[in-house]
Amino acid sequence: MWNHDQVSTESISSAARWSVIIVALAATLCSFVFINGIAFVIPMLETKRDTNLAAAGLLASMPSFGMVITLFAWGALLDRVGERIVLSVGSALTALATFGAASMHSLVGVGSFLFLGGMAAASANNASGRLVTGWFPPHQRGLVMGIRQTAQPLGIALGAEVIPELAEHGLARALMFPATLCAVAAVACAIGVADPPRRPRSAATGTELSNPYSGSKVLWRIHLSSALLMVPQCVLSTFMLVWLIVDTDWSIAAAGGLVTVSQLLGAAGRVLAGRWSDRVRSRLRPIRSFAAAGAVAMVVLGVTDHLHSHLAEAAMVVAAVISVLDNGLSSTAVAEIAGPYWSGRALGTQNTTQRLTAGIAPPVFGALIGAVGYPLAFALCGLFPLAAWRLVPVSAEPEGRSVLEALRTLRYPPEAPPDPSAKP
Repeated sequence: MWNHDQVSTESISSAARWSVIIVALAATLCSFVFINGIAFVIPMLETKRDTNLAAAGLLASMPSFGMVITLFAWGALLDRVGERIVLSVGSALTALATFGAASMHSLVGVGSFLFLGGMAAASANNASGRLVTGWFPPHQRGLVMGIRQTAQPLGIALGAEVIPELAEHGLARALMFPATLCAVAAVACAIGVADPPRRPRSAATGTELSNPYSGSKVLWRIHLSSALLMVPQCVLSTFMLVWLIVDTDWSIAAAGGLVTVSQLLGAAGRVLAGRWSDRVRSRLRPIRSFAAAGAVAMVVLGVTDHLHSHLAEAAMVVAAVISVLDNGLSSTAVAEIAGPYWSGRALGTQNTTQRLTAGIAPPVFGALIGAVGYPLAFALCGLFPLAAWRLVPVSAEPEGRSVLEALRTLRYPPEAPPDPSAKP
């Protein structure tokens, strides 16, 4: 058990630092089971409660709308009281709200508690991300943030495996699963998370305390490009399951299995993306590459679905994986640019723009799919990563390694690249 007085970085082992990240990762994973879990009851809502796709998409968005309200507030609180309190209290409140949703009989009541749960779940996104920059040096942050960012796809994968089957026995049964997970996470964070060391604000320089948004558009461009890249991620995570079941006649079990596979691949991809960003010494250039790839992937998905090709399912998996690769890099870039005294608020702003997108996209695209069908909706979704590609502020970043230079260093730790003058 931790002594929860502030701990110095040098005073604990690497294993202890990783244990903090693992607990925070687990708590964030549990929050994402809640945030995204309602998407996996959409098939049941359509077939058993005669809920149209737009209304079901709106219900699935309620946690995201709740998060939008409080993400910045949680970030400001994080800058004041630290990660342990924010993670513990936020997870406990998420559990209470989800238990409340499970007790409701009307969808309006369920949606209201999902909104409240989203307000609480916003805590995990900010706090777990800031633990990475607090406990790990710059040359490891891409990898560690990539691992931390697996919380979302792993949470979605877990939800896809468990919640659709539980939903067959009722909405309340399905909601009890994320509620229980978040309750356990609250206890784990209270015991297993330690706040990283930070100098008191009174000892910081004027530069360290200065507003990173003042006179610069870099952070705002990262926020906006990340929000645009969130659109295909939300559309695919919300509608992949129902598309497989209703449009391509997959069984619930098989469709849930494919969603799980895509999320596990996405989790692995986030880790590799973070590792690669450490190698090329850049966060923003890889994001721009992923934006271009995402635009192409969505168009290919739309075309293959329109042609009723058997490749459509494979295209869906590829698009789903690409859509999640940028998240860890953008969060790392925001935290590094903002610095330790503004990172909570900056990550709060980053997550607010993303969750606002996550709240708007599902009902809008649910209505669009109902009007024009899946193929055209998927293709139009590709316009958002294309716009993000243009917005990523790559010129604001110091020039890193080229791809070839990065490949030559794969045998070496990121902090110790080979001496080019040395003989092999």
